[in-house]
Amino acid sequence: MRAVIITKPGDVDVLAIKEVDDPPAPSADRVLVRVRAAALNRADILQRQGKYPPPPGAPTDIPGMEFAGEVSQTGPEVYSWKVGDRVFGICAGGAQADFVVVPANHLARVPDNLNWTDAAAVPEVFITAHDALFTQAGLQPGETVLIHAAGSGVGTAAVQLVRATGARSFGTSRTADKLERAKEYGLDESLVVAEQPNRFVESVKTWSNNRGVDVILDLVGAGYFESNLVAMAPTGRMILVGTTSGSTATINFGLVMSKRLTLRGTVLRGRSNEEKATATRLFANHVVPLLASAAVKPVVDKVYPVEEIREAHLLMENNQNFGKIVLSLE
Repeated sequence: MRAVIITKPGDVDVLAIKEVDDPPAPSADRVLVRVRAAALNRADILQRQGKYPPPPGAPTDIPGMEFAGEVSQTGPEVYSWKVGDRVFGICAGGAQADFVVVPANHLARVPDNLNWTDAAAVPEVFITAHDALFTQAGLQPGETVLIHAAGSGVGTAAVQLVRATGARSFGTSRTADKLERAKEYGLDESLVVAEQPNRFVESVKTWSNNRGVDVILDLVGAGYFESNLVAMAPTGRMILVGTTSGSTATINFGLVMSKRLTLRGTVLRGRSNEEKATATRLFANHVVPLLASAAVKPVVDKVYPVEEIREAHLLMENNQNFGKIVLSLE
């Protein structure tokens, strides 16, 4: 089969498309999927650079954490899927190849209204956003959410899920154009933070009538942490998802205690199979119907043939994409 290969840690020149052995036939509860499209994530960039090795058991040289395709073969303990079913799902690595083997409960059924490239843009960002907002933060209708990096893949998924649940979303980005485009998906208020990253506190006061926000979805990291605490409402919840601005910050315990704040960190890739299965099941139950009705939509910036993997990495590294970058393996 064809696969994207990281030949060694480095820049985009270390990426290659090579013929490798097909995966072994699936055993037990595993499913072999013929991948039709796979999406690119920031983790793939970091893995290529040697900064984010995959979890044990995942391929070390084939990146890719989300995919869409057809069931090609099932293990003897699989009863939920049959050959030919259209599925999308998550894995710890190896999705950027013609075939991938995953547990059956890490898959969901692709709605009929999504093509392969749209479907591939869904799993990682919508499962992450849904898990962070609802499982971790317990978002309720009528609450307010501040989303840092609102024009990113997870950001645009979160904006749509916030709107669908009857809450309000505020967003920040370093790019005005991304915020304008995010408003098309339901972003209520926005602020460009290119020159003064922490000026969002004053904007939050205005947007929330001095109350603060109930939930912060932080895809940026340490650079915003101290200001996030100030911007939160009493009993607010902050979910830490990304660290593009660093991973170490100072914490004001007095502020956390007086506001009774909740701070939680989350990752998806490194979770146990059982946790991923739960997150996928909740996604299938709550998000897939919204996709089927077009209440929420995949946000695809650009589709590349898999042979153009280097160009895809460069687009993401330069922060030029709005939404997802998808690789076609048709």
